[in-house]
Amino acid sequence: MTLELRPPRHEDETALRGIHAQMLEENFEFLLAEGEDWGAVLEQVTRESRGVDLPPGRVRADFLVAEVDGVIVGRTSIRYALTDFLSEVGGHVGYAVAPPFRRRGHATEILRQSLAHLAQAGVERALVTCDDANLGSIRTIERCGGVLEDVRNAGADVPKRRYWIDTGGFIVMDRIRGSSDPVLRG
Repeated sequence: MTLELRPPRHEDETALRGIHAQMLEENFEFLLAEGEDWGAVLEQVTRESRGVDLPPGRVRADFLVAEVDGVIVGRTSIRYALTDFLSEVGGHVGYAVAPPFRRRGHATEILRQSLAHLAQAGVERALVTCDDANLGSIRTIERCGGVLEDVRNAGADVPKRRYWIDTGGFIVMDRIRGSSDPVLRG
């Protein structure tokens, strides 16, 4: 079983919209770009990956789906810079695993590969946040070397834990399928 991060494709629409609906029940937006026209969603993902025509408050970011044995199990959003909002609440990486695929190590592997992307891009320290009560994410972040800086309310409904991770230990050995972007193994 190998987890691979890759850009979303046209044929992923049904699966990704289904996971998005599941995650909304937990008050989590799985898809960061929404709309009726899937082609427009994919175009937005591409623009953000290139850092072109970004809306106010957005930074260059890769939105990648996590796939295991041909099944989408989660996603990550890798942000290569921090805005004031991201410094407080969002961090460099936002990841999620669909409910049916949790507790299998997928979150840890998604975060590890995301940290490798940041390392490759020259980000030496990554901020990763999670809800203060999210024990699964706390364990995932700490397994990846996260050091807790603090817990902040930051105007959110739930306090956020803010962790910093040195990306230097994450090496790039493979490439994302269908892309020239490097990705972590390890």
